[in-house]
Amino acid sequence: MKLVTYVAGAGPRLGAVVGDSVVDVARHISGMPADMIALIRHWGSARPRLEQALAGRPDRRLSEVKLRAPVVRPGKILAIGLNYLDHIEETGAQRPPYPTFFAKMSTAANGPFDAIELPSVSDELDYEAELVVVIGRRCRNVPRARAGEVVFGYCVGNDVSVRDWQKRTGQWTLGKSFDTHAPFGPWITTADEIDPHALGIRSFVNGEPRQSSSTKQMLFDCEAQIEHVSEAMTLEPGDLIFTGTPSGVGMARNPPLYLKTGDVVRVEIDGLGAIENRVEAASAAPRIE
Repeated sequence: MKLVTYVAGAGPRLGAVVGDSVVDVARHISGMPADMIALIRHWGSARPRLEQALAGRPDRRLSEVKLRAPVVRPGKILAIGLNYLDHIEETGAQRPPYPTFFAKMSTAANGPFDAIELPSVSDELDYEAELVVVIGRRCRNVPRARAGEVVFGYCVGNDVSVRDWQKRTGQWTLGKSFDTHAPFGPWITTADEIDPHALGIRSFVNGEPRQSSSTKQMLFDCEAQIEHVSEAMTLEPGDLIFTGTPSGVGMARNPPLYLKTGDVVRVEIDGLGAIENRVEAASAAPRIE
């Protein structure tokens, strides 16, 4: 099943995608959760009712709605660096003995077709095509063999990175957490529909191919990542894990090839769809609310 958060007039609303259309969850099923995290928490009871609703007529065409980030404000956005063998090779780095995790703040979450900001404080804006795992159950100390039990689904993501800020210190959080720099979607494809281990993954800038690889290039696969990070912290429904990027990032080119205002970045993953984001200049004006 493909689940979306969307706006069509008043919103946001939850929907299920059927072909090129969307079924409004709340319209067809009374008492359903109003946001994606709540729906994930109650998925066991909600899914059978939603499957019945999908047999009816869809409510709107996808082209008539605006898709938002499937999880509008994730509790946690975790990400891993240096996790594709071809990317490790292009950077000249050593294979890390453990997964290299960092955080992207939840305010970086962005819609699948919304603009990403070129910061006023940097011109080293880069793209990273990534498979995103959506956590489905509250969990801790999950063994690798059971990691699949806690995955709700998968999305397409772009770990947008501000390279000079990332490289200022050994901690990458600031350079990875600028507002708008975690677009993902276009929907959550539930885990029962996807084998994440050998998916084609690609990125394009203004239609030019930049990255082309497969998730089988991961050094630490999705299950290994969940096992490792859950040894440190409790994972909760709606948390995201950006699982690493393949070779072809702008930083690794000679000379580096960074994004500029007006560029359009597209990320595709087989079976999961695509997201596409235009680069726009960020405002430097103070904002206090």
